[in-house]
Amino acid sequence: MPTSEDDAGFHILFVCTGNLCRSPLAERLAAAALGRYPAFRVSSAGTRAEPGRQMAEHTRRVLVRLGGDPEGFVSRPLTTELVAAADLVLTATTGHRAESVAGHLPAAGRAFTVAEFGALARAVPPEAVVGHDDPVRRARALLDEVRALRGLVRVERPDIPDPYGRSRWAHRRAGRTIEFSLAVPLRLLTRS
Repeated sequence: MPTSEDDAGFHILFVCTGNLCRSPLAERLAAAALGRYPAFRVSSAGTRAEPGRQMAEHTRRVLVRLGGDPEGFVSRPLTTELVAAADLVLTATTGHRAESVAGHLPAAGRAFTVAEFGALARAVPPEAVVGHDDPVRRARALLDEVRALRGLVRVERPDIPDPYGRSRWAHRRAGRTIEFSLAVPLRLLTRS
């Protein structure tokens, strides 16, 4: 189960297909931004991942360029337990979102695509989130606000195309989209 209101932590789980490009890049960017807040736990998994694989080389380069650290990353498959334990599930596509919550339906209210969450977070009034001193309370407030906006804010492109096996430009595009989508949520979570 995700942490309760009384618990100190907040777990964000990123999901893509192989856990080699999009979700590890998002995980490591979020970890870099949230690293000074020990209450946050950030991880990733893949719906079709083979355990123990390295991040794709083009993705590693994009991640370093964006300020993240690829060291020590290894892929892992998505499990129902990972979804159940996450306070927020952010996926690369709507298909990943559906697949993530299929095994644990209560997660549907806390699962979004990365791009969808970013678009909805941009519509949240900052004062609804940043007034909380505790970063976990900010995270819970942001999730509540974003959840309330679901269906009210149009999200033009909720999916991030898979760059795996494609050019370095495809990896850069995916990286820029992820970075842009996470910018406002991470800023809201780290601003007091």
